[in-house]
Amino acid sequence: MGKKRKHEEASEAPKKQETAPMRSQRTLTGWKEEGIETQNDSPVFRNKEKVLVTCSRRITYRYRHLMLNVVSLLPHCKKDSKVESKESKGATLNELVELKNCSSCLFFECRKQKDLYLWMAKCPSGPSVKFLVNAVHTMEELKLTGNHLKGSRPILTFSTNFAKDPYWKLLKEIIVQIFGTPKDHRKAKPFHDHVFVFSIVDDHIWFRNYQISVPHNETDKVDRGGLDKMTLVEVGPRFCLNPIKIFAGSFGGPTLYENPFYVSPNQIRALEKRKKAGKYAKKVKAKTRRKMHEMSNPLEPDEFADMWKE
Repeated sequence: MGKKRKHEEASEAPKKQETAPMRSQRTLTGWKEEGIETQNDSPVFRNKEKVLVTCSRRITYRYRHLMLNVVSLLPHCKKDSKVESKESKGATLNELVELKNCSSCLFFECRKQKDLYLWMAKCPSGPSVKFLVNAVHTMEELKLTGNHLKGSRPILTFSTNFAKDPYWKLLKEIIVQIFGTPKDHRKAKPFHDHVFVFSIVDDHIWFRNYQISVPHNETDKVDRGGLDKMTLVEVGPRFCLNPIKIFAGSFGGPTLYENPFYVSPNQIRALEKRKKAGKYAKKVKAKTRRKMHEMSNPLEPDEFADMWKE
């Protein structure tokens, strides 16, 4: 009989903790891991701005067409499905922006199927702005003669009023980052053939889109001195932005600025109803005054009233 071998007790290796690794921090120039850029260490800034464009449920067709016009003007944007307009929409939108790998968001919020609000937000740390959109005219409504290449980069122009106050400077910087198409974007074309005009009139931001038209000859070349004859032809769409509040965070947070001249559309409609109610009250008072006047001043009896009754 052979001797039995002694089984050596195998030392069990300690189990590794199965935890997800920490996500690296996302920036406009690449991804950071422990404070080191993984994309490239070159000092040249590369704009990787991407904008998420979405809307709330129960939006009207005119406002939906406006959103689609804005999407067609921004080649660096991404569309998403509709989001429920609730108090928790900020967290939902921030999560969608992160899933879509975007850095900004344009959210068209429709309330009561009458009022349109536009949120411009830098995600996930802010700031964000809430606008009331007025004077909406889509490309389908205007039918203007202007036309430009789809996906071309626009020239952004601002009126001199944007350098007047600090909050206008902040709004200008947010608009530049959201509406400015990155130079090396894969969907953008390296041409400048249209202009986005943002002008401040009566504390409202008015948006216009113009085509840069240059006269050409038969061989499709610019005539000598043709650059001095450049004209602007409007393309569309048109809309007006009334700033309501500027928040420090994304879709909320501390209020940096609040417009003191803002009047909500609900208050405007309530005043119109009161005016109509005032007209009806005036009619009722006039009717009662007429009755009191007839009672106080009765007509004299007519002598010939019963002459033809016989």
